[in-house]
Amino acid sequence: MKSQQFELLKVIRGEAEKLSEYQIEYWQSFSSITTWQFWALVLILILPLIVLFIIIDKSKILLLGFFGLNYHVWFSYTNSIGVGLGLWEYPYHLIPSLPSFSLDASLVPISFMLLYQWTLHHKKNIYLYSLFLSAIFAFILKPLLVNFHFFHMFSGVNYFHLFLFYMIFFIVSKLVTTLFVWLQKKKNK
Repeated sequence: MKSQQFELLKVIRGEAEKLSEYQIEYWQSFSSITTWQFWALVLILILPLIVLFIIIDKSKILLLGFFGLNYHVWFSYTNSIGVGLGLWEYPYHLIPSLPSFSLDASLVPISFMLLYQWTLHHKKNIYLYSLFLSAIFAFILKPLLVNFHFFHMFSGVNYFHLFLFYMIFFIVSKLVTTLFVWLQKKKNK
């Protein structure tokens, strides 16, 4: 490794450590368990998990779980990138280094999992209904989060962009899931 590369990595690591210290200090001051916002985030995390546990179709649990994990990964990565680039922020955190954990790990992917389950059971077009769910998240939930300062957007990001993100995550997750189901069926033939 070149010394210039090593030195730059050392600077990046030092800045990352400082950022982590700031995030913990910020969390302790404005987002810890003594705030109502923390408990709101706990509910946003726990309630969808309880609902999922109660109503998930156990006969399709691997399909739905794989799809939900896919959605979670795309949503979480994009949220991390968006926060890192300063496109948006989550002023209140359940966990200091994971600012959007409640949405990334629970509310949004579980909502899409349950939509997927519902469309399978009722033989409905999941693509059409995902438009509605994406619109609810982008044009109703996000404005509520903005209003209560749980979410802020910058650099020209708007609700329509968020709507497109929700749809893209859904489409990619559905395509990946469909590919894996197809590969499994092909192997079993």
